[in-house]
Amino acid sequence: MPRVRIFVCMGWLALAVTAQGAEGTPGQAPRIETGRRVYETHCASCHGAQGEGAPNWQQPDVLGELPAPPHDTEGHTWKHADGMLYRIVRDGWRDPFNKTERLTMPAFGQILSPAEIRAVIDYLKTLWSPEQRRFQIEESRKAPFPREAG
Repeated sequence: MPRVRIFVCMGWLALAVTAQGAEGTPGQAPRIETGRRVYETHCASCHGAQGEGAPNWQQPDVLGELPAPPHDTEGHTWKHADGMLYRIVRDGWRDPFNKTERLTMPAFGQILSPAEIRAVIDYLKTLWSPEQRRFQIEESRKAPFPREAG
């Protein structure tokens, strides 16, 4: 009988992991919906409605700044751990290749709550391929979301 229980438990675990898909852990749908709304309100104007990035995002503009990159499978957001993505959204970012000193990614720490910042990052994960999500999960083991993100 213990073998049957173990088999059933393993089956449920496999089902739960498979069901995660692009939306992470089961029950995350409300957070992802919140993240989608935050993205539409605060991010889409620069990063594109579908996360496609600004046109010519790999070429410096007239100010010598790189335009907003994509957050979908074409971009590199998935290469960064949760902790780093959280800090970038909260504190802003100046691309080291830019010729200006200003933050080209504005800080949202005074605008968004820690839960909203985490939600928008969780939403971005839905734009990535399964392979990209797996890579990002591994990166995040070393640098997870900070405690304040919940």
